[in-house]
Amino acid sequence: MRLLLMSDTHVPTRARALPAPLLAAVDTADAVLHAGDWVDEATLDLLESRSHRLLGVHGNNDGAPLRRRLPEVARAELAGVRFAVVHETGAAKGRESRCSERFPETDVLVFGHSHIPWDSAVGGLRLLNPGSPTDRRRQPFCTFMTVEVADGRIHDVTLHRLPPRS
Repeated sequence: MRLLLMSDTHVPTRARALPAPLLAAVDTADAVLHAGDWVDEATLDLLESRSHRLLGVHGNNDGAPLRRRLPEVARAELAGVRFAVVHETGAAKGRESRCSERFPETDVLVFGHSHIPWDSAVGGLRLLNPGSPTDRRRQPFCTFMTVEVADGRIHDVTLHRLPPRS
């Protein structure tokens, strides 16, 4: 099972549209996990129409219409791996222990908010932040992640760098 992880799309405030390489990855993914800060409902509608399966949450920049449609935390078991998706996890310092306590029944936690890619593990919990495909902030590139899941394990976590916008 191929998963596409994204967060902090911020369309249309930080970009007019999602990048073409990201949309191509949506089309080939078995499931798309979005960790919040969509900003507009059109992006949610687009991903709902193009994704085989979409698991998303609202973020701090998402208004009432998105908050009505999306939970604060989403959970799913995919190919035997227990996933949770949330937007904010707090400061980087102490993140692993806080998340391990907050999500004890989770194998992989996908989160966003910082726009900074993250991949770490504590105990049995893997934490993944795909960065942002539209707003790199102080990062060298805009990014998203793909993950292969099979037989109750994750494999091939890949951070994809997007070309600079023209």
